[in-house]
Amino acid sequence: MGHAHEVKRYRGLMDWLTTVDHKKIGILYLIAGGFFFLIGGLEAILIRVQLWKPLNDFVSANTYNELLTMHGTTMIFLAAMPLLFALMNAVIPLQIGARDVAFPFLNSLGFWTFFFGGVLLNISWFAGGAPDAGWTSYVPLAGSTYSEGHGVDYYVIGLQIAGIGTLIGGINFLATIINMRAPGMSFMRMPMFTWTIFITSALILFAFPALTVGLVALMFDRLFDANFFNPDNGGNTVLWEHIFWIFGHPEVYILILPAFGVISEVISTFSRKRLFGYSSMVFATVLIGFLGFMVWAHHMFTTGLGPVANALFSIATMLIAVPTGIKIFNWLFTMWGGSIRFTSANLFAVGFVPTFVMGGVTGVMLASAPADFQYHDSYFVVAHFHYVIVGGLVLGIFAGLFYWWPKMFGRVLNETLGKICFWLFFIGFHLTFFVQHFLGLMGMPRRIYTYLDGLGFNNMNLISTVGAILMGLGTIAFLINVVVTSMKPRNASNDPWEDGRTLEWTIPSPAPEYNFAQTPLVRGYDAFWKEKMEGKNAMTPAEPLGPIHMPSPSILPLIMSIGLFINGFGLMYHQYLVAGLGLAITFGCMVVRSIKDDHGFHIEPDELHDKGVKA
Repeated sequence: MGHAHEVKRYRGLMDWLTTVDHKKIGILYLIAGGFFFLIGGLEAILIRVQLWKPLNDFVSANTYNELLTMHGTTMIFLAAMPLLFALMNAVIPLQIGARDVAFPFLNSLGFWTFFFGGVLLNISWFAGGAPDAGWTSYVPLAGSTYSEGHGVDYYVIGLQIAGIGTLIGGINFLATIINMRAPGMSFMRMPMFTWTIFITSALILFAFPALTVGLVALMFDRLFDANFFNPDNGGNTVLWEHIFWIFGHPEVYILILPAFGVISEVISTFSRKRLFGYSSMVFATVLIGFLGFMVWAHHMFTTGLGPVANALFSIATMLIAVPTGIKIFNWLFTMWGGSIRFTSANLFAVGFVPTFVMGGVTGVMLASAPADFQYHDSYFVVAHFHYVIVGGLVLGIFAGLFYWWPKMFGRVLNETLGKICFWLFFIGFHLTFFVQHFLGLMGMPRRIYTYLDGLGFNNMNLISTVGAILMGLGTIAFLINVVVTSMKPRNASNDPWEDGRTLEWTIPSPAPEYNFAQTPLVRGYDAFWKEKMEGKNAMTPAEPLGPIHMPSPSILPLIMSIGLFINGFGLMYHQYLVAGLGLAITFGCMVVRSIKDDHGFHIEPDELHDKGVKA
């Protein structure tokens, strides 16, 4: 057994570029996702500035289309997904009592491919025009006839590279949750957040390949003159919609289910109560994941699928309201009679509940196919999905960040700044999107860069823009909070909220490299709370203190991702030598990885003693 010093250990920047530690990868996802979140938010504010008054000429029609497309694409793929992956990486191995994820190398590869895909997509701004066919990139608009520049090529190739990262991340967390749980942690003892990530990972596994297939077909159409979506040569444009939405609808559940998990943890902790109806919550999560695949054509009610298809998809969509409703009532009953503390994390969680209900109600309205003919492509739809994505997902992410920040960084975020962040963001959010329902019902279409005076849209658009600026200020308050907190000493205790119920609160904050010196023995749901109720403040270990096997750091994932990045450029500009070079770099790394025996290293018990761990 080798000692820790035999393996090359890096310091500083190199440590971050080569790390395979899930906690550090979580922080990398947080930084990258946060960066893209700011870019997407800036794009949103520019959109709102353009629409604050009729016949405004703040940006051109063309720039507006680019802003609109990049805002949607960035927020979904490059901000929301990585911020969720940040929470998954930071928390899941700790919650299930594991020392790392199942495949640490793949975890690193997943981050770097996501990151370089996102960078490639955003380089389009400087390389002669961003994609401008909407975040859904409908053909024929996104085909070579109507989008001649390289904008949509950046979309197609950037998303393929980023999608690889998401897919291997999903596979990794499936394997981790199935195989790496601590002794005693049966499926029905897993924390709710772990359950939602488990179902989310399964959805990623089945949904993302559909997107990949669609993007590859569109790439062939654009770069090699294929006819998948070209009706002149026997292609079919509606086919793109089917492929896109058979990914796109499960995607919104990939986004919202982890937020449900966060809300379940936070509300339970700050109500000092076990989550009400745990098994029904688990069943509801599974059901939402299952039904999420059966409703994609509700995005296509107006394409002429016919009354039978519309009726079936309409009913299937309304059915999803049932498990979602179960969850809402369970959260309410969890709070009922609890001793609730309104920390910043819990404010976001409690604010989530009514906001998400509002978004859900308009969702049921949209599910009615005849009514949808009126709402379709109006601002009513924009209001609906922002209520569930921002009022649901983003509030959920904020709740999770405030809740797990001490576990990630060893410092508790400032509560006063946290509450300022919440109120600015929450009020700004409702100001921005509540009025948009009525704009839509009055007939304002989506994706228009300007509108005429005298249509009755003026005041509501102005209110909407003011709200967007407030949300921006709320985000700035969060950034100030992060900076202020980072100046303080790392003094968070194991269990800074004092009511922690799950395994991550049994170990130091931030967690040591090996997470658990001894794997804990789980004796029930809310494992740590159960021990606390019996007067113990620590978990019973499931194994004696022994050498801990750790994976080695590696620079290969970074280089492989750079190879794919180069390959994308080569394909886009028809420089096949460059494309070949990029692939050669990536495959070369795969060969190196296959040939080189990498057994990792061990941390010996005496080294743990040096760090103050008691046997």
